[in-house]
Amino acid sequence: MTRIIAGRFRGRRLSVPDGLDVRPTTDRMRERLFSILGHPRYPAMAGAQVADIYAGTGALGLEALSRGAVHVTFVEKARGSLNCLRSNIASLDATPDTTTTAADATTVGPSKTAFDFIFIDPPYRKSLLRPTLDRLIKGSWLKDDTCIVCELAADETIDLPSDLTIVDDRKQGKQRIVILMQSASNI
Repeated sequence: MTRIIAGRFRGRRLSVPDGLDVRPTTDRMRERLFSILGHPRYPAMAGAQVADIYAGTGALGLEALSRGAVHVTFVEKARGSLNCLRSNIASLDATPDTTTTAADATTVGPSKTAFDFIFIDPPYRKSLLRPTLDRLIKGSWLKDDTCIVCELAADETIDLPSDLTIVDDRKQGKQRIVILMQSASNI
């Protein structure tokens, strides 16, 4: 069972598609992550513009919305995940506060909005993080203080664009959360 941890949707359950193609961020990891994101070095969640890339069920973006983000843009290409994501958004009556884009994250178009937070949760061990980051940078998805949260397999290595730096790196079981921001020299 996946549920919203805190905020206005606290305790609400989220649907998860059948099969092994989707692996939602565990409740425990989301709770830990959002506790970390409460640190003053990161933008405030209240009033934030958020993007949830490889959205799956939408658990990360919907948690952000529950905790005060004003809008979440979801990017997902898998049909089953899109249907589940749209169902979860509708069940929370969050449609006015969200945008859903059916697209491949490595080829998604430019954004009219620069985001405060970007959650990226690609399929594990598929080497999708770097091309996704490159695409988001090229497409103006980032601003100077954007916080990028990447979920990877605990043993996965990462290749980053030179203008991003790791500000936090945490492992929990088979999951790894890496938080990135623009390098100080590039701001």
